[in-house]
Amino acid sequence: MTPSIRDMTAADTDGVAEVRVLGWRHAYRGLVPQPHLDAMDPAPFAAGLRRALPGLPAHTSHLVASAAGRVVGWACLGPYRPQDADWGEVRALYVHPDVLGTGVGRALLTAGTARLRAAGLPRVRLWVLRDNRRARRFYERAGFAPDGAVQSDEIDGADVPEVRYARG
Repeated sequence: MTPSIRDMTAADTDGVAEVRVLGWRHAYRGLVPQPHLDAMDPAPFAAGLRRALPGLPAHTSHLVASAAGRVVGWACLGPYRPQDADWGEVRALYVHPDVLGTGVGRALLTAGTARLRAAGLPRVRLWVLRDNRRARRFYERAGFAPDGAVQSDEIDGADVPEVRYARG
């Protein structure tokens, strides 16, 4: 599949929210409490994207991958949080489960990191769930490696550990 990669528009937000929810439900099954995944609602996320889109901070991008007239992937990128000189961050990257393994994720990652590099952010970090083996393999094939930083989030009372990956 050869998706079209472009900036997200307000018209894309419902599709992006659907991809995000489906992506979470697929990728995080068994890693995040199932009631949390079941309760995810794309509508509030889409509304938040629509509100935030006009005032995005400098060098922050929402990219979509579209194919056959529908959103099949989404990436959010920007300066690393907290601000760290010349580091960018892949804040989110989700692909519709129906198109996993077709190159959509790779196309989004490539376009997004090129955008960060053009903005003067040549080094890139991202956080990935420690036990999300598929995602970790994906990022490792793209030249990312764990840099030793770890953190943990609590989701519905469950500890969800993450590791930080870096490239550059």
